Amino acid sequence: MANCIRRNALFFLTLLFLLSVSNLVQAARGGGKLKPQQCNSKCSFRCSATSHKKPCMFFCLKCCKKCLCVPPGTFGNKQTCPCYNNWKTKEGRPKCP
Repeated sequence: MANCIRRNALFFLTLLFLLSVSNLVQAARGGGKLKPQQCNSKCSFRCSATSHKKPCMFFCLKCCKKCLCVPPGTFGNKQTCPCYNNWKTKEGRPKCP
């Protein structure tokens, strides 16, 4: 009986560890929860208020595919997507719209 309880506890702890590692890997990849196929609709909304739609969509899609996250709204709110917020150009300006 004690062996059975230990085995179940070990299994549960191993499962918990694997889930934690999975979350860390996802955070390292960008941390977002979007699927790549959702990027087009999210970026279309994000870029809907700009007069520069083509470059906005290009960079938004690039950022979304890397970060799997697009901030809510048409402007700002970048703090909700750290990867999207922190990706910079060579000149140090924000890469993502």
